[in-house]
Order: sequence, then C-alpha cells, then structure tokens
Amino acid sequence: MTTRRDFLRATAGAGAGAAFGIVPSAGLGASAAVHLGRVTPVAVGSGNGRAACARAIEVVQQGGDTLDAVIQGVNIVERDPNDTSVGYGGLPNLDGVVQLDSSVMHGPTRGAGAVASLEGVKTPSLVARDVMRYTNHVLLVGPGAKEFAKSMGYPMENLLTEESRRRWVEWRARLSDRDDYLTPEQSIHGATGFRSEASYGDGLLDSHDGVRPQGTINCNVINANGDLSGVTTTSGLAWKIPGRVGDSPIVGAGLYVDNDVGAAGSTGRGESVIKTVGGHTVVEMMRNGMSPTDACLEALRRIVTFTVEPHLLDEEGRPNFGVNYYAVNKNGEFGGAAIFAGARFAVSVDGDTRLEDSAYLFQRN
Repeated sequence: MTTRRDFLRATAGAGAGAAFGIVPSAGLGASAAVHLGRVTPVAVGSGNGRAACARAIEVVQQGGDTLDAVIQGVNIVERDPNDTSVGYGGLPNLDGVVQLDSSVMHGPTRGAGAVASLEGVKTPSLVARDVMRYTNHVLLVGPGAKEFAKSMGYPMENLLTEESRRRWVEWRARLSDRDDYLTPEQSIHGATGFRSEASYGDGLLDSHDGVRPQGTINCNVINANGDLSGVTTTSGLAWKIPGRVGDSPIVGAGLYVDNDVGAAGSTGRGESVIKTVGGHTVVEMMRNGMSPTDACLEALRRIVTFTVEPHLLDEEGRPNFGVNYYAVNKNGEFGGAAIFAGARFAVSVDGDTRLEDSAYLFQRN
C-alpha cells in the first residue's frame, strides 16, 4: 500500500521536472501538443455527464458552436430536480438557500465568463455565458450576479425542491444533541417522508463523520476543426457557509480552455483545486507534451503535496477527500484521473457515449 511519504519521494522528481517544463519521455505517456489537422469530435466530462457529453457531440456534429454544445449538455443536469448536486434541486447552504456557481470558456474567441453564489436561476451556465458575451467582466457574484440575471430576462425561481429541503432539515437536526431540533428517529410526530441519512446511498454521512455531499458537472468538447470549449457548473458543497465559493466558477481552477492546447475541468474538493490552480495546470502540462491522462495525474500530485493539514489527511497521510480531473487536447485525445481508484468519467466519441475508468494515484483501503 502506497503511503504519503513513499508517494512524495517517488514523484518528487517527476513533479519538479514538470514544474520546470521538462517534457516526459514517450515511455511515460507523452504526446505532442501539436494540432495534427481535423480531429474526431470528442466530449469528455465528469461521471454524471453522460447525457451532457452526448448532447454536446450532437450539437457540434450539427454545426453548432462548441460553447453552445457544452452548455446545452450541462443544462440537462442543471434542470433535473433529481440531481441534488447541480442547478435546480441542488443541496443548499447552511441557511437552507441554494447558491450556484458556474464558469464557461470559449476556445475560438478566448472568452470566459462566470457567476458565483447565484440564487434563483436554474441554469447558472447560461448566465455565465451572458457575462462573457454582454459584459467587460469575467466573474459576477452574489446579489450582483442575481441582478444581472434579472436584467437578462431570467425568471427568479425557488430552486429548493422538497427532497433537498428534507435532506437539509435532517442534517440540521443532526448537528447537535443539545438544540431543539429533532431527528426522525427522535421524533414521534411528523417524521413521515424523512429518510435516514444512511439510506441515500451517495456518500452522505452524519456531521460527526465530517463527510458532506459535493457534486459538480464538467463538460469539455472539441469539434472537427479543433476548436474547444468547456463548462463547469455546481451547487457546491452541501451545507456550506453562505457565500462559500469553490473552484467551479474560478477560471484556471475548476475550468481552463486554451484553443491552442486543450481543455480541462474538475470535480471534488474545490479548495484544493483552487490552491493548485488545477485546470490551468492540466492544460499547461499538455502544452509541455503530456497526454491528457498524465497531465491530470500531475495536477493531482500537486494536490497531494499541498495537502498538509492534519484534518485533511487519512491515517496513512494521504488526502481524505476526492478530486477528479477531465481533459481533452487539441488532437482529440482525452483522459481522466482521480486521487483514489474507483472513479469514472464520461466520454462521447464516434457515436458511442460511455463511462471509462479514471487513472488514479492511490488504491483505497
């Protein structure tokens, strides 16, 4: 079993070399970051993005713009009330309010737009696109983002579904055994419709375990001409401090696109991605010759190196959280990687939309 100490010792040289622009040998999976001509359109993204990737490919094959393609793809999930990690029905913050984040990048025009802590709009990716198209800014946040969305004609809606509200209420009741809130097990009144947190099957544990749901969708696409675009959108970490912003709306962190090189995005613990400028790191590693998979792995190694806080380490000194990267380069080569084994990513190419196993740094215990 690889320990943190063994891992850092074994990868120190590779990480240092990459930091100084040293391209790995072909035997280590390097691939030229040179556009070779027309490519087969490819969409790649997070494991919850199969439908998004399929839609993105449909749009580009019909001649649509690459950014419109990925946004139409993630809109499927943003509008789905049954997905509690993105858009409508997303799990709320500490106060029970759904706050959404998103960023978009358009390769051909070098455009970027983002919104953070946006309330009342199901599709923050569309608002992020409007920030890019209709303002001289890149990022709008909080009330300002909401007012901008209103000015662009978006209806203000209640994004908290009954399911998300129930999960928030139950979480709130489990915060302390010294307050006046009751869990379903404690109450003899009105518990109908609530479920034990252990029954959700999505990794939601009680607050004493320190594990909370987090979910995001990322989708990147390249068309036959080699033009790229990407989008990342999320409702963020469940029960977060109001106003908390993760990596998803941060250009260079949760998303980065360089039309000369490739596109990359992330899901997982946003704070760790921000500290290591993850999306930008992946693209720069591809610029230096790494394959998309190797570039994702290098960005993850940097997260391991940066993770020194005791409360973020497991008993073996490894990160006790997950981060996943997804990438596609200028030639249509794609890949995905995660800190721990078992993750999968979505890809759509040649009429086939599927999940593939992500590369990884560590086996789980």
